[in-house]
Amino acid sequence: MTVILDGKLLADKITQNLKKKTSGLKVKPKLAVILAGDNPASLIYVRNKQKRAEEIGFETLFLPMPKDVSEENLLENIYILNEMKEVNAILVQLPLPSHINKFSVIEAIAPEKDVDCFNSINVGKLLCGYSPYVPPCTPKGIIRLFDNYNIELEGKNVLVIGRSNIVGKPLSVMFQARNATVTAAHSKTKNLKEIALNSDIIVSAAGCANLVTADFVKEGAVVVDVGINRVNDRLRGDVDFENVAPKTSYITPVPGGVGPMTIAMLMENTLELYQIQNHN
Repeated sequence: MTVILDGKLLADKITQNLKKKTSGLKVKPKLAVILAGDNPASLIYVRNKQKRAEEIGFETLFLPMPKDVSEENLLENIYILNEMKEVNAILVQLPLPSHINKFSVIEAIAPEKDVDCFNSINVGKLLCGYSPYVPPCTPKGIIRLFDNYNIELEGKNVLVIGRSNIVGKPLSVMFQARNATVTAAHSKTKNLKEIALNSDIIVSAAGCANLVTADFVKEGAVVVDVGINRVNDRLRGDVDFENVAPKTSYITPVPGGVGPMTIAMLMENTLELYQIQNHN
């Protein structure tokens, strides 16, 4: 029988727990969010993150900037936030306008306030098996889902489709830390179907609708869908859910799977950074 990995339900539980922890704090954690440009999807993401933070009891600082903002101006604002003791976590919403070097922006964020775990110091720690200040949000959320449903990773063959710095690369490292055998696939991978059929767990973060079809999945596999695609004005993942689900032991839906967990982990990371900075 297929079990749906309900990210929304788990995220709501995590949110309530964070709310209880925050209620007892005299000084509340503060999350600063920078949005450069007017990308409609980015604006929605930022508003959702702000709303969830405020529901928990965090303070938020929203810095909207025009799409023609200079890189120098953007960096200057990050440096100011780095120095503000009351700001515990900094998030720069991606993507950035094309004239801005995103790597320069990511590197400008103080590692101890890097709520997304994008700064190379934190990424390097993760890669070397040390603990970054906080783990990356989406991979952390996926691991938390596995733990919540008691899905074993040790010794399993895991296929991660997608090699982004946000999901694919760090998730592969985090799976290996749990003693899984990981294959990292991408657009140039040959024989993807054959690799998938030999996998106990498939995670697709490629951003390609219906990439993972029923003939990719062996009976009893675990399938995690990180993809977000618009198809005929409907939100779809990378996985052909209707046809794949019956073959799986566990599967995430889109929406309601990984997405809510990503925001929940962002909130948890904000509180953890606050605790590190305040030594409690």
